[in-house]
Amino acid sequence: MRLNNTSQLAGFAKRGDLEYFLQELCGAEYLHLPGLAPTKELLDAYHKRLLAWEAYESRFRQLLADRGAERLADPVLFAAPSVLLCSEPSAERCHRRLVAEYLGGHWGGARIVHL
Repeated sequence: MRLNNTSQLAGFAKRGDLEYFLQELCGAEYLHLPGLAPTKELLDAYHKRLLAWEAYESRFRQLLADRGAERLADPVLFAAPSVLLCSEPSAERCHRRLVAEYLGGHWGGARIVHL
């Protein structure tokens, strides 16, 4: 769900490396769902402090709704323990929390744990 899964910020979590590590260490699959990521413009505005977190959060939630994010991934894929990734250090101000809350609200029964 990261917008750019091959950037320098991705580190060991770059697409190819992450796919390998997940499969080898956990037997898990990697699925890139850019439709669950913010747009470059929205993310840039937040990182450049042109948008406060509250405005970013509101716009991103609206973007998820406009995209019909609940239809972009099959809830069956999330029936087993799943992980959402991004480069923010905590869930407090991160799109992964917003996506988890959005999907949980539409699919119901989600148990969200922030590591």
